[in-house]
Amino acid sequence: MLSYTITFLIVALLAAALGFTGIAGTAAGIAKVCFFIFLLLFLVSLFTGRRAA
Repeated sequence: MLSYTITFLIVALLAAALGFTGIAGTAAGIAKVCFFIFLLLFLVSLFTGRRAA
């Protein structure tokens, strides 16, 4: 999930550098959503993970 975030972030940065503002905004929005989903899943797994015996 984090790799998708980084991929979309790189796409957004490249698109912004080349002047494609619509694509850059969309890719940045997708990267933000992916990051928050990753963060939520990480926190859930942190609190409900396996316990030591």
